[in-house]
Amino acid sequence: MNVGLRATTAVATASLMLAALAACGASEPVPETTASAGEGATSYPLTVGNCGQETTFDAAPQRVVSLDQGSTEILLSLGLEDRMVGTASWTDPVRENLADANATVTRLADEAPTYEVVLGADPDFVTASFGRHFAQGGVADRDRFAETGIESYLSPTDCDGDVSINGGGTRTQPLTFDALYQEIRELAQIFDVPSRGEALVADLEARRQAALEGIEASGLTVAFWFSDLKTPYIAGGLGAPALLAGEVGAENVFADLADDWPATTWEDFVDRDPDVIVMADLSRERWPGDQAAEKIEFLTTDPVTKGLTAVAEERFISLHGAEMNPSIRLVDGLEALAEELRPAQAAA
Repeated sequence: MNVGLRATTAVATASLMLAALAACGASEPVPETTASAGEGATSYPLTVGNCGQETTFDAAPQRVVSLDQGSTEILLSLGLEDRMVGTASWTDPVRENLADANATVTRLADEAPTYEVVLGADPDFVTASFGRHFAQGGVADRDRFAETGIESYLSPTDCDGDVSINGGGTRTQPLTFDALYQEIRELAQIFDVPSRGEALVADLEARRQAALEGIEASGLTVAFWFSDLKTPYIAGGLGAPALLAGEVGAENVFADLADDWPATTWEDFVDRDPDVIVMADLSRERWPGDQAAEKIEFLTTDPVTKGLTAVAEERFISLHGAEMNPSIRLVDGLEALAEELRPAQAAA
């Protein structure tokens, strides 16, 4: 049983095979004569309950800033690029099918922008995948945006009831794909393109079902490692990677930890000795170990880690960072993970 490092073409190949499953194909934005023309299906004023706050929209937003790659790729998939005046917080290149649309949108910052930079884009709406942008020390809290007439929206994937997970809360309920689909539908409704939202959800769900065909619980144990060589940030038991593990029938060895990405020690990692290590391959260079090649070099040379079962048997799987976050790229990650684990499960 040997799981190799994922080839760079894995997701592209899987996407081509699955393109016929849905009319939109592989999360393509819905084509329209005018990219973001409304459908006239949303009744305004529209009030949306969102992570403990209510926001009322008198009309569809015209100038949106997206503070995370995840929310950016949803908006682009809905064909709303001509309403977007800025993006920020990128871990990876944009999804290939969205590259042309994304090229027309200003990138305000590779990481989180300042409040002043966001204001400089003159938005009427700000979206975020992670509540840290609206918390103390982030871009600005939601009330501050509201004071200047800017409405805001936080992904339901970051909400546990009325509390933001990345805004200081702790997840108590496991993440589900339903929360991602809720985000897509709500944004589509806010922008008066609900049919595009339904088409995108149908496409993602068809791909999810196809990826899981023939996958069974195998008893394989996995650890998800995002970054940092000294104190590795690994996935806890309730967030996006835990959802991926459950979908493919594997067991997350850090399932007892509630935080989405807690820091641990290598001694603890070695004690749990996973069968497979799933690692983020990030395009950013913020910390040593952001890239998969750096991670593998460390694991195979460090005296503490080189004896791990996954290291000795080269059971590494590489995913883009965006594929380990709660976004449409989570389905890409599921496809890649299922494809890599199928031979291992057959041998188990």
